[in-house]
Amino acid sequence: MTQQPAATHTTTPETPAPAPAPAPAPAPTPKTVAVLGTGKIGEALLSGMIRGGRRPADLLVTARRSERAEELRTRYGVEAVSNAEAAKRADTLILTVKPQDMGKLLDELAPHVPADRLVISGAAGIPTSFFEERLAAGTPVVRVMTNTPALVDEAMSVISAGSHATPAHLAHAEEIFGGVGKTLRVPESQQDAATALSGSGPAYFYFLVEAMTDAGILLGLPRAQAHDLIVQAAIGAAVMLRDSGEHPVKLREAVTSPAGTTISAIRELENHGVRAALIAALEAARDRSRELASGNG
Repeated sequence: MTQQPAATHTTTPETPAPAPAPAPAPAPTPKTVAVLGTGKIGEALLSGMIRGGRRPADLLVTARRSERAEELRTRYGVEAVSNAEAAKRADTLILTVKPQDMGKLLDELAPHVPADRLVISGAAGIPTSFFEERLAAGTPVVRVMTNTPALVDEAMSVISAGSHATPAHLAHAEEIFGGVGKTLRVPESQQDAATALSGSGPAYFYFLVEAMTDAGILLGLPRAQAHDLIVQAAIGAAVMLRDSGEHPVKLREAVTSPAGTTISAIRELENHGVRAALIAALEAARDRSRELASGNG
């Protein structure tokens, strides 16, 4: 019997699979944040960042008075440094000094701030161009107008990008200020209007509560009772405005019965030009913000 030759098998070499495309490099995440001029708002931001999970070791603070710096170090476990040291070491600088002190602070910082630092300004009325002209070319600047309810985590912070700020820089600013309330991005051209409405806004409500408390006393209520009644009415009205989705006119109409007490009060407010006075007041606040921006402080 003739033996058949063993069958041979040929294999076609497999085409190697293409190498997977390298994953895009993640955007750099700023690690060390410094709060310069840590007053009440600066401290609120500091506290919000720590509650949000940022390590005190990644936070720096500066303060004009040494006793204030020591207070912050003891309370939060952060390192207190000089302005120049903060500029050298931090990836993000949050400038919370008063507008009239900002020029002097920038003169001190400019030699120490490389162009890859993110600078966040919380000073009312000062445009991002003011910072860009005084810092290294290409430095990203974000302008933020927040308000005092940051102290109770109910701030409204309005955020605008400078010429060199990217969406990642804006997102980082939102992360920081989101720890103490809500944030809203707007073009920088709207910042003066936002300052008038939101930055100064809490003062208008305090003024209204003060006037209504005086009215309650005039009507025969003890001050403490008048205060409690008005504050709770304000809280309830604010929550309804926020959560109901209804227009304020519709909510007001729901309280206003024909020939009732509320419409009588509304008529007096209109007769005294309260609506026109509020509009004029906000225009004045906007104009003052523009004056600050122009250096006419």
